[in-house]
Amino acid sequence: MTQAIVEAALEERVMDVVLGVAKSISKSGEGGLIVIAERAAVEGLYETHYPQFTSASPITEKGMNVVLEKLATIDGAMLITPRGELVAYGARLLRSTTLPGFGTRHAAASGITEAIPSATAVLISEESSWIKLFQNGAIVLEMDASEVNPNVMEKVAGFLTRGDTALLAAAFLSIVVVRVTPESIVFIGGAYLIVKSTFETISSLLKGVESS
Repeated sequence: MTQAIVEAALEERVMDVVLGVAKSISKSGEGGLIVIAERAAVEGLYETHYPQFTSASPITEKGMNVVLEKLATIDGAMLITPRGELVAYGARLLRSTTLPGFGTRHAAASGITEAIPSATAVLISEESSWIKLFQNGAIVLEMDASEVNPNVMEKVAGFLTRGDTALLAAAFLSIVVVRVTPESIVFIGGAYLIVKSTFETISSLLKGVESS
């Protein structure tokens, strides 16, 4: 197994853990913001207002999810590298892009992913309990975490780290896509995700379903 494959698998595992933590926070009725970005890329783009502790354990180690759930609900953002290293928590992000109709947490998620194109921000809405995922300054995926099963969450992790819509299609027991400009609603066995994407991406997704 090449180093690149090992690293890709680790990044997908980290994303899966983060989504699992986000789902638990959502179910508790709390909110939070988790940013996955390279340490060097995020340097200078945040400030911390709480005493920080360091851990040699990556977030993929057993029991770390409980720690993350607590840290992620502290006011501010939690920053993690793609390899699962905890960078900071309770951090104020110094990049912000206003999204009409949304608050400061959405603005921070949009701003940091716009400033760092390789970053992913996972926002848990305290008001709606939905999980929203940002890349390149925009919401790329929204989901009702209470309705999405772990198998789908794993496929979403693969989609976010590799951009492969076929990974989402592989999780579908049944799928109906309803075109709603400028977004599409993807129904998955009773649950649904709102996928912010182009028609070409949706077409690719459907081809994956038809050929499976």
